[in-house]
Amino acid sequence: MHELEFDIVVIGGGPGGEATAVHAARAGRRVALVERDLVGGECPYWGCMPSKALLRPPQAISETLRTPGAAAAVTGALDIDAVLARRDEIVAELDDTRHAERLTDRGITLLRGHGRLDGERTVTVEDVDGTTTRVRATDAVVLATGSRAAMPPIEGLVAAQPWTNREATLVSDIPSSLAIIGGGIISVELAQAYAAYGCDVTILEQADRLLANEEPDAAQLIDDALQRTGVRVITGTAISRVRRDEDGTVHVHCEDQTVEAAELLVATGRQGNVEDLGLATVGVTADERGVIEVCDCMYVADLPWLFVVGDLNGRAQLTHAAAYQARVAARNAAGLETHCVEDNVHAPRVIYTEPNLVGVGHTLASAQAAGLDVRHFDRDPQKLAAGSFYGRGTEGFARCIVDVESGCLVGATIVGTDIAELLHSATIAIVGKVPIERLRHCVAPFPTRSEVWTRWIEQIERDEVLGRA
Repeated sequence: MHELEFDIVVIGGGPGGEATAVHAARAGRRVALVERDLVGGECPYWGCMPSKALLRPPQAISETLRTPGAAAAVTGALDIDAVLARRDEIVAELDDTRHAERLTDRGITLLRGHGRLDGERTVTVEDVDGTTTRVRATDAVVLATGSRAAMPPIEGLVAAQPWTNREATLVSDIPSSLAIIGGGIISVELAQAYAAYGCDVTILEQADRLLANEEPDAAQLIDDALQRTGVRVITGTAISRVRRDEDGTVHVHCEDQTVEAAELLVATGRQGNVEDLGLATVGVTADERGVIEVCDCMYVADLPWLFVVGDLNGRAQLTHAAAYQARVAARNAAGLETHCVEDNVHAPRVIYTEPNLVGVGHTLASAQAAGLDVRHFDRDPQKLAAGSFYGRGTEGFARCIVDVESGCLVGATIVGTDIAELLHSATIAIVGKVPIERLRHCVAPFPTRSEVWTRWIEQIERDEVLGRA
């Protein structure tokens, strides 16, 4: 058995693991990263990037058709072959050379194979060539093995060979029809994308509405948009069983109806990849979702050498959240100044449908559940002057939530065409705890949809409870 030693060993080369390794190397540490699949992980190959490649062309067409003078220039149909070719280019034909070189160029040792814990600060790696290597970490081990699509316990579901996001984002042919189980982010994004390319799409969601964790008014706008594009949305329904015929047709049996489709996508959440990770060798257990709990410094309680970043810690299963956690973990693992996550509620979230739904911090419901005394203020950003040029004729929604005690924003949700870039200003205001007294002096340029900030402040100033604003 080969024996190696590094300061920090990272298991998993997705967004969190890759970023952790890079930050640790920049701090001058000897770093090894273990990856059994593609360096880069879910996001660049099967998640964020290919899904946006599918979504962007129809969104660009929709916006052009809303613009007088430009609409007449749009002729013909979407070129699906060109869309898929561009998608393949974006995912680099599933070649991780660029990501791997990013590591080795920074002096990071890339170990190809399956890594697992084997006692304190020890990792064994089953290399792709069949050999086994024992790797000692003098300082820390970082677990960043990510997650996979969760498969709900529905009779016949596994046997029906449903798609997950991996199959759906890398499809080579658009099916005639698609049933989707689940009403979350992956569901609504891919439903809209497939509908744009001529697929008959049905969403089946057990809850009484789509996007159950978002503001109800904002989620309703997305529901409306989906249905305008031909997506059939069925909520408040439980699925009893699934069957696929010999001819490939899938039958999804619900309480009072059966939905038939050429393909079936399961998008009901994520399951942490904790299998064969050696957790028992260090006395660590994961919950039923495959999540390992960590403190705000990203390490497991009582094991300050064992860090967990990304989807595996369940705090905020988003690529950018994993990258942020990676910086926190790397600094602590490298023995630099204590650097902790302040609050995972602050992770911004974007749903790239048309229109976008973006949010950061609390929703009204979550703020009230947290015991905060809050007021909310609503505006429609599409009714500002900029709405004449972006998303012309469409509806929008913008809600800010203000904590009465501190006079600071604690949440914001915005819906609008191509409005995701507006979210970062809300993130800065919330994470930075910028008081309303200061925000009222931040002048928004005209004509932009950033003027929603001005309208929010005007409403807040009229609110007697926040009279100090």
